[in-house]
Amino acid sequence: MASLKFKNVYIEDYYSLVGPIEKESRLKNYDLAMDDYYFKEKTFEKSEVKMQQTVIDNLLKKHNYDISNMDFLVGGDLSNQISITNYNAVNYNVPFLGIYSACATFAESLIVGSNLIDSNEAKKVLLITSSHNLNAEKQFRYPVEYGAPKPHTSTFTTTGAISTILTKEKNKIRVESATVGRAIELGIKDANNLGAVMAPAAASTLQTHLTELKRSIDYYDLILTGDLGCIGANILKEFCETTYNIKLKKYMDAGCELFLKSQDTYAGGSGPACLPLVLYNKILRQTKYKKILIIATGALHSVAMVNQKQSIPAIAHAVSLEVLS
Repeated sequence: MASLKFKNVYIEDYYSLVGPIEKESRLKNYDLAMDDYYFKEKTFEKSEVKMQQTVIDNLLKKHNYDISNMDFLVGGDLSNQISITNYNAVNYNVPFLGIYSACATFAESLIVGSNLIDSNEAKKVLLITSSHNLNAEKQFRYPVEYGAPKPHTSTFTTTGAISTILTKEKNKIRVESATVGRAIELGIKDANNLGAVMAPAAASTLQTHLTELKRSIDYYDLILTGDLGCIGANILKEFCETTYNIKLKKYMDAGCELFLKSQDTYAGGSGPACLPLVLYNKILRQTKYKKILIIATGALHSVAMVNQKQSIPAIAHAVSLEVLS
């Protein structure tokens, strides 16, 4: 079984920081915004480390917690060997699990943290993830400063950081179940078309989740994918229908929901921060959604492998959330 059910795991609270473009997006309820990409640091990498530390410190302060109240820190980012999260983790004297599923890292952290709590190994787990447009673009494609043209299939890496506290104590948002994805690779080699790379993985995980938990698509009020972008989202809908006979009706993609069309972000948003920013600051603020399935998607490639003309594997992890009254 790839699917897991949890008994007493809840999202206690979260804290989000958005970048300079994201603060002008469709999001209106974020906690903090950056005025520029440097965040008063000398490099973009130091900026992203500070972004993570800021959301962690502010979330702990909000509840009068100390880091000693957290049993584990779980998280990751896009930079080489999750370097941003590694450098941030040294600021906190707490057991640390660094994880990587590219843009699916947030969902993976929810799964890992929920297992720690459900197994009674932890009472509170702190999750962290982030992405920074200028860090990710120069690593996976070209530095933005080069001014390299991009095709319309490209997505725009979201700048943001999100911290989350998972707890055993009953709260409004329950982590009900999850499905761990399988790596999928269908021969696509284009790093500027990651929506197409990741859509089959999202479809596979959705099918597995519904089959193993014996649910229909109508069980959920909303299916929210991570960052397929508008082109990848259309591919997913077609792929689900033709391959698995699943018709996606109550469906959104966070990459399509984040930015305004006037912001010229190509096919939409991407990055590990994309899904949690939309989930926390838009979806969960609408009372009509009680049962939500998030499917975070990630392209598991590297610059070296892409330059060697290797095709790109993808992963998708699903987490079922219930909003309690």
